[in-house]
Amino acid sequence: MTDTPLPLDGVRILDLSRILAGPTATQLLGDLGADVIKVERPGAGDDTRKWGPPFVTGDGGEPTDESAYYLSANRNKRSITVNLASAEGQALIRRLIPECDILVENYKTGGLKKYGLSYDDLKDEFPSLVYCSVTGFGQTGPYASRAGYDFLAQGLGGIMSLTGPKDGPPMKCGVGIADVMCGMYAATSILAALRHRDRTGQGQQIDCALLDTQVAWLINEGCNYLLSGKRPVPQGNEHPNIVPYSVLESSDGYFILAVGNDSQYQKWCDFAGAADLAADPRFATNSLRVRNREALYAAMPAYTRRKTSQEWIDGLAARGVPCGPIKHVDEVFEDPQVVARNMRVDVPHHQAQSGTVPLIANPVKFSETPVRYRHAPPTLGQHTEEILKDVLGLDDDEIAALARNGALTQTGGQLPGD
Repeated sequence: MTDTPLPLDGVRILDLSRILAGPTATQLLGDLGADVIKVERPGAGDDTRKWGPPFVTGDGGEPTDESAYYLSANRNKRSITVNLASAEGQALIRRLIPECDILVENYKTGGLKKYGLSYDDLKDEFPSLVYCSVTGFGQTGPYASRAGYDFLAQGLGGIMSLTGPKDGPPMKCGVGIADVMCGMYAATSILAALRHRDRTGQGQQIDCALLDTQVAWLINEGCNYLLSGKRPVPQGNEHPNIVPYSVLESSDGYFILAVGNDSQYQKWCDFAGAADLAADPRFATNSLRVRNREALYAAMPAYTRRKTSQEWIDGLAARGVPCGPIKHVDEVFEDPQVVARNMRVDVPHHQAQSGTVPLIANPVKFSETPVRYRHAPPTLGQHTEEILKDVLGLDDDEIAALARNGALTQTGGQLPGD
């Protein structure tokens, strides 16, 4: 099975992105088999390399420059350092482009124009290139020139107004979900554009914005507003359209109850011994329960506090009623289902004291072309010489000349002539 070609074998990506949205997209495509060349600034690299602690522990027990944040979005890539501010560095990128199918960048709108590497600069010379631009606000509109960050997109895109407890302050999500979802949309659109390119020979620019994808991520709450004209408000752990669907108190803690239909509600009532709630006409249908949610939620704790969380989970699961625990992150990776699904993967890393670094695995399971972890998240410039030789066919003297004129540098090893 390990010799089976991966879905994107033969596809090469020139990755000029950093932080989270762009790297999320290119990591996913790298997991699917694409050869991802991560272009980084000499001496600095991806900003997230320094976003810690925690950092990878190196020999002697000292922290390295490889942060957990950086590791989360950069496996299955090779790193090359190129100085885009130099004419020689810009020329090197232009030499790499015809060897690649896709270019991904997340500079501010218009930011690559000064280097002669914008889509308009390249589209005529490389008409088959799929060029994906990931920005905060897109290539058009009154905010196009602004720098965009996940936090800003969550606030401007409405999700913070829906997150957190009722009558509480606006609350962002616990992870950079605007970045991650933008990366997911970018990866999907890249695959669609690649399909179009393969069919017609025509490349194109993909314009992915954090704000656009965050607005799209409003999903049902956004459509609730568009249909009703009523501003949605935070529901805490409740659901705007389904009741009961919330975190409830048990005799020893809390559990999640996610009733999705009237039959499940009746089954909950039966297991809880709540004949009065089963027969109450205010709660007979989901629509009625939504209208009378406060009354139902006020009545339920008298029943839910009679059993432990595990008793609720086991008893309701046996009856086909969705119910589950609320786990801390450390407990997640010990859960038998998560373990069985191999959602942690340890990959070799040459700087790690243990010889490996733990990563969250790709969640997609392929029956014929399983994901392979070919490269650990690379150290800065780790593959500079390898890429220049393998992709461009340069020899030692040519690489040394590029190093001398400032077009590239490498950390973690020497270039020929250093």
